[in-house]
Amino acid sequence: MLILAAAPLGNPRDASKHVKEAIVQATHIAAEDSRKFSRLCKDLGIVYTARVISFFEGNEIERVDELLAIMKSGNDLLVITDAGLPGVSDPGYRLIRAALESKIEIKVIPGPSAVTTALLLSGAPTDRFCFEGFLPRTGGARLSALKKLEREERTMIFFEAPHRLPEFLADALAVFGEKRAGAICREMTKTYEETIRGSAQELSDWAEQNEVLGEITVVFEGFDPTSQSYSQSDYINLVMAKESAGMPRKEAIAEVAHEIGAAKRDVFDAMVASKIQGDKKSSPQDKM
Repeated sequence: MLILAAAPLGNPRDASKHVKEAIVQATHIAAEDSRKFSRLCKDLGIVYTARVISFFEGNEIERVDELLAIMKSGNDLLVITDAGLPGVSDPGYRLIRAALESKIEIKVIPGPSAVTTALLLSGAPTDRFCFEGFLPRTGGARLSALKKLEREERTMIFFEAPHRLPEFLADALAVFGEKRAGAICREMTKTYEETIRGSAQELSDWAEQNEVLGEITVVFEGFDPTSQSYSQSDYINLVMAKESAGMPRKEAIAEVAHEIGAAKRDVFDAMVASKIQGDKKSSPQDKM
């Protein structure tokens, strides 16, 4: 069996009784950092007797076959990373896929998550959200990734290294605009935990003016379609884009109106005024 165990984000008191028992009982443990794992066990007041195998980003691919062999020989394998759940911006995904392909049972011991902890601390809407993890490190690639999220309506959650935070926030400011609300969550559950809430401009200014240390999670609210004003030419361009993708005009008008929070009649009138012919099946002369 492959056992994926959640580690505390920082405060050892957040470790569940279940995960402590699993560590004590394990015979084989794949740990992201063996020294940090030993320190965690000391903080938890437990003693492990398992064989500990290093399993981190740099050796993840080459370790998969070795770890699979352990499970195929009849042993359970417990995987634990430095914080949170394995596989979430940490080693684990490739091993999970390989285990499934080998018909090996998988068990998850749930626990702390930086993603949901930051989401709640931020005060951003929690009904719909997406996790983007670490964006590309280079400026051009990072900016391109953010531009793809410019009109994402769900709350967005990112991981970022402290030394790259100012550059990340400068790019986010350029794409999302200065008024987009967000939060920087730093050192969650640890002694120096801190949450900075504000606009994209305020967050960017804070990162530029302060020395940033520790584990960083950034949250931004999603795009609000009703916050943007649209001209008749905007209506026309949006409808024509959907028509180019094969959508009949009547459906395109309805969908554009829904997506941007406009009155369907306004979009319809813009198309009539444009005198751009639609398909005969649903031309702008049809009754709405």
